[in-house]
Amino acid sequence: MSNVLVCIKRVPDSSGEVLLTADEQSVDGRYVGFTTSAHEECAVELAIQIAAAGGGSATVLTLGAPEAVEQLRNALALGCTAAVHVEADPSTFGPADVAREIAAVVQAHEAAGTTYDVILLGNDAADSGDHQVGIRLAYELGRPVVNGMATVEVSGGSITAVGDGPEGQETYRVPAPAVVTVLEGGVEPRYPTIPGRMKAKKIEIETRQPEAAPKGAGRVRLTLPPKQASTAVVLGEGPGAAGAVVDLFGQLGVGR
Repeated sequence: MSNVLVCIKRVPDSSGEVLLTADEQSVDGRYVGFTTSAHEECAVELAIQIAAAGGGSATVLTLGAPEAVEQLRNALALGCTAAVHVEADPSTFGPADVAREIAAVVQAHEAAGTTYDVILLGNDAADSGDHQVGIRLAYELGRPVVNGMATVEVSGGSITAVGDGPEGQETYRVPAPAVVTVLEGGVEPRYPTIPGRMKAKKIEIETRQPEAAPKGAGRVRLTLPPKQASTAVVLGEGPGAAGAVVDLFGQLGVGR
């Protein structure tokens, strides 16, 4: 039986223009809405697949404000079977703080009789770019860690993780339990169904408080890359522009 813990974060939707908060410490999501990052969507999908293949369970965890329950419910609607919400202001928690809180949940569940063969996380945070939580969590728990993987399987007490390396595809096998961070692209995340959403509303979410006061990220500020200048060329007006359009198609190789 393979039990999986997958960790997610409520982040601003970055499909539109990215704006920073006034203190330049995080991405401002007030005008774009919130979601789960693409890396974590794939991690959730892998967690559900691993649990189904091994006859186990997939538990989803987040550290965040009360609104983060929305992302937990979505993961439950997809197929996760349990959820844990560590209620806290995520902007005050650095990677080491988050790793400590996840480890505390894992240890509390183990003491109660639930162990996790693998803990999955997104490779990095979509709003702050941190790449540290997975490694710090593995250190807290004394477990092996593999970063930036596309697919993960659990079988016979070992974990097989596959991802792209500098010279091609790489395969890692580590003993369970372990921590793996996931990059998008290895699996296709599923969409929640109406029955799934209805079922998710009935699942009780475990609520916890932080084990300790956060020390913070020590971040100075975030910066946005300079905007790229764009130009437009007017090809003409009406039928008179037809020749220029044909020439442009030829330059682009359209119709070859």
